[in-house]
Amino acid sequence: AAAARAVRRPDAWAKPPLAGLAELRRWFADQTGGDVTAADALVVSGGQAALTHAFRALAAPGTPVLVETPTYPGALAAAKAAGLRATAVPVDASGVRPELLAEAFAVTGARVFFCQPTLHNPTGATLPPERRRQVLEVARAAGAFVIEDDYAHYLSEQPPPTLAAMDEHGTVVHVRSLTKILSPSMRVAAVIARGPAAHRLRAGQLVESFFVARPLQETALELVGSPAWRRHLAAVHAELRVRRDALAAALAARLPEEAEVHLLPAGGMHLWLRLPAGLDEDALVEAARRHGVLVSPGRMYYPSEPPGPRLRLTHAAAAHLAELDEGVRRLARAFQDLAHPDA
Repeated sequence: AAAARAVRRPDAWAKPPLAGLAELRRWFADQTGGDVTAADALVVSGGQAALTHAFRALAAPGTPVLVETPTYPGALAAAKAAGLRATAVPVDASGVRPELLAEAFAVTGARVFFCQPTLHNPTGATLPPERRRQVLEVARAAGAFVIEDDYAHYLSEQPPPTLAAMDEHGTVVHVRSLTKILSPSMRVAAVIARGPAAHRLRAGQLVESFFVARPLQETALELVGSPAWRRHLAAVHAELRVRRDALAAALAARLPEEAEVHLLPAGGMHLWLRLPAGLDEDALVEAARRHGVLVSPGRMYYPSEPPGPRLRLTHAAAAHLAELDEGVRRLARAFQDLAHPDA
């Protein structure tokens, strides 16, 4: 319905401003918080494109970039494509550890740190306010940028203030996308940046993709400005709670005790599962596939050697709760296959 209204707008098919529609940039700025303005926002074609632009704009090929470990594989791929060397910084149940981040900056000389402070992918951790302040202090002391991938902002009912909203020195390059909350084909995101970083990002956008299709930007504006937007957020949040709890309960009931959920995240679309030590992760993923259930192997989320076998389990793709429960039942059969290969 929003798309139908959008394409009837005057100039809907005309070339938009290269940085994005002013009204949409203003909306992204307001959503980010702090003293961010529309002039700080650049509309790009989805979060993955935003990461590609940011890595290429902020670091020279051959230089190191710090990332959480584990981390989003798409960020690792974007960093590699930009010729950067990913260096791992450990996380715990509350996110990245600031003291280890400071040590990594000192040892590597890196000038960029990529992170997902809200509903970290894959662990689900959310960085508390005090750690957020510490991360900004550490990065500023190192003369470095922080790329804040806020991909899950709308997948949490009460997300904390963004790093960008707390940033007073142009340290943070903030990425926010509408794709996860709306549709895979809603390739609309914003990069929030200031100073020289903003100029480099705009230059990169001009060369690589020119601008985001105006009908898509107009559709996004129609939707986020309508009463349906708030209703949609409330409905998604309620459904995600139900699915998270159902998946966690099914895993606890059906899987071996040694298979442990890392934490119960305050939103998001997945759970991070620690597997029994010594279990063959690849063999389990293949056994699960044979039983008709797809899971993400933990190894792909690590920039270096993983500490042990892990799985990421996504509950958002199931059609309904019965299908989610059936998926866990089939995963349990895969565990049994590995425990009793001759059965």
